[in-house]
Amino acid sequence: MLQVSRDGNLKIPKITKVQLGDLNNKDDIYNTKVSIATANNEKIKKEKVMQESQRDSALEFTQKIPFNSSDLIVITKAKKLCSYVITITEKSPAKFRGVFVNRMQNYCLDVIELLLNSNFFRIDSIDNKKKREEYQKEAIIKLKMLGYISMISECSKCILPKQYRQISIQTAEIIKLIIAWKKSDDERFRKNH
Repeated sequence: MLQVSRDGNLKIPKITKVQLGDLNNKDDIYNTKVSIATANNEKIKKEKVMQESQRDSALEFTQKIPFNSSDLIVITKAKKLCSYVITITEKSPAKFRGVFVNRMQNYCLDVIELLLNSNFFRIDSIDNKKKREEYQKEAIIKLKMLGYISMISECSKCILPKQYRQISIQTAEIIKLIIAWKKSDDERFRKNH
């Protein structure tokens, strides 16, 4: 910010803050594109412009992250969800970091840990099968808690509606994969025992 001194000279600050990331929200981007098209007497498709302005750069970033190909699909999906949650919560308001942000990040990390523990147990005995099922069940519970906390976070304006929607989609997908994994384990156990 520029200030004027007593003698009428401008005081130019020696240090300026640099802001990185998206400076414009989706409404700004949309209105800018519509204004430019109107000024140039061009026709635009408002739906297409709105979709472009609503794209989720955090999701696009996390989808590009390569993962270990030897991991199960469910573990890979959980890692991508965790990466996404950590990326979007970095920009959350400071007042929510102690409550919602920590909980969401911890639930994501817990899910990965539980799935890795579950994968560690082979289903060669009934005890190992029960331990594996317990870890899988605990992972589902943590995912449902993540969904609930993210819903509250969206209502409190900690995360954006599109981010909540994406967390819900990914959480539901992981839960379906865990259920399919449990069914596959049951079928394999019945065949071998």
